[in-house]
Amino acid sequence: MADSTFPNPAVPIAGGAHGALDVTPPDVRKHSVLEILHSWITTVDHKKLGILYMLYGIFFLLVAGAEAIAIRIQLAVPNNHFLSPQVYNRFFTMHGTTMVFLVGMTMIFGFANYLVPLMIGARDMAFPRLNAFSFWVTAFGGLLLYYSFLGGSGLYGVGNAPDVGWFAYAPLTARAFSPGHATDYWAIALIVSGFGTVGTAINVVATALCMRCKGMTLMRMPLFVWLFVVVSGLTLVTITPLTAAQIMLLVDRYLGGHFFDTQAGGSAVAWMHFFWIFGHPEVYVLVLPAFAIANEVIPVFSRKAIFGYAAMVAASVGIAFVSLGVWAHHMFTVGMTSASNAFFTLSTMLVGIPTGIKIFNWLATMWGGRIRFATPMLFLTAFVFQFLLSGLTGIMLAVAPWNWQLHNSYFVIAHFHYVLVGAIVTAIFGGIYYWFPKATGRMLNERLGKWHFWLFTIGFHITFDVMHIPGLLGMPRSIYTYEADRGWGTLNMIVSIGGVIQGIAVLIFAYNMIVSLRSGEKAGNDPWDAWTLEWATSSPPPDYNFATDPVVSSRRPLWDLKHPEDPDWKYEA
Repeated sequence: MADSTFPNPAVPIAGGAHGALDVTPPDVRKHSVLEILHSWITTVDHKKLGILYMLYGIFFLLVAGAEAIAIRIQLAVPNNHFLSPQVYNRFFTMHGTTMVFLVGMTMIFGFANYLVPLMIGARDMAFPRLNAFSFWVTAFGGLLLYYSFLGGSGLYGVGNAPDVGWFAYAPLTARAFSPGHATDYWAIALIVSGFGTVGTAINVVATALCMRCKGMTLMRMPLFVWLFVVVSGLTLVTITPLTAAQIMLLVDRYLGGHFFDTQAGGSAVAWMHFFWIFGHPEVYVLVLPAFAIANEVIPVFSRKAIFGYAAMVAASVGIAFVSLGVWAHHMFTVGMTSASNAFFTLSTMLVGIPTGIKIFNWLATMWGGRIRFATPMLFLTAFVFQFLLSGLTGIMLAVAPWNWQLHNSYFVIAHFHYVLVGAIVTAIFGGIYYWFPKATGRMLNERLGKWHFWLFTIGFHITFDVMHIPGLLGMPRSIYTYEADRGWGTLNMIVSIGGVIQGIAVLIFAYNMIVSLRSGEKAGNDPWDAWTLEWATSSPPPDYNFATDPVVSSRRPLWDLKHPEDPDWKYEA
């Protein structure tokens, strides 16, 4: 029941064909800064925790972006001394670790926290206190990682930051090659943040399976929620081997375990298996939420229901299963057997089938639609194109002989960033522009949004399209400088200019968020004329989400109530 202390203007909002919902805005009395701060620190409200996840991820996106700019300045010209080799390795390690664990993971679960309960008509997550605990544990893990910057001495104050790469290959992580505590900070920070990630994943699965409103069967559940159920299940499987490997690493370093010490009978390749059993499914943990955002944004701005709902669900589950058997395509050059190479080549190509189904269905949804290219749709259109290109280079790298030639080259870096930035970050930006009005009650500025989109997209292609070429010419990854006679100088300068353009675009985005939050156009409850339940409540939603429990009778309850006589939108079997 709604809290009787809130006034009730009895605004009718869609509840499907069986009734309507009353949306009650919260009390708007002024609060002191300390009261507001206390409410955010102690909150168990899934919406506030989702916003905290997003702000945390955006902060570290700016940090990782600054590290990337420093790396690109160093590589812009041959024989550069902007960064020393040691500092370059530390920036390289922190940039990769931050983008994967502190930006990608936190932002995707920020979307899940905020939207999953709203989309299924629930009042909150299944375990609100676990939800709060998970966020603060994750946040502490990130802060613990960056606490390593404060230790030791050295150029730019990074004398004791980790310098083993975000993949931390053995034996570089042994105490003989990595003295001090930097590697320990890296391992412990990721163990701690992993506990928070597992808690959130459990919560998402429990919420989606057990707290759906009346009438919302699994096959009426929004595709966004379906994708996050799959992602959360995949997270629970993949975090385990990473955590086990990090514990073994700490045992090696301090208790003489010798798990990865080849001179004492251990195996450095064993670390690679443990890491990539996590690391490649992790790519799908990050990219499936991008698919989830596309599944919601593209139909709304195409004015068409998603094409092939059942096929999209099946493809999502198929991607999760197949992704668990592709990890060793990162290891073609370590000396596996021909049978192993053949298996991982085939499994990697197999994942292209359900992925291709998704791309086809997005294009089929857009085909013949009344497309409106607002900022969210611009980002998601770019996402589809860029993800397709990243998949094509991924298929190339799945072929073992081709991989042998380009392994550990900048071609691989370009491919990986095509997925991480071209697909995942691009889709996240589109999702933020789409749901920002729901979370804040205000629209992001469209003019600034289009500046953000075009600068970011142009900068992205300048950087990562061109980056393939030095890779083909033999430029290795992870080097801090190179000789002028290699023929890579001009290409690297172009790549670095593109990186700076992307950085400017992200600053415009941050400025847009700050200005729009203070003085943006008021959004109303449903600014995009959408149809899922999160748009059926006020913007921002009250603490309890819905004053009355929703009842739904289709996959688009809000649209069916707004347009009951529109035959073009009736598709339910």
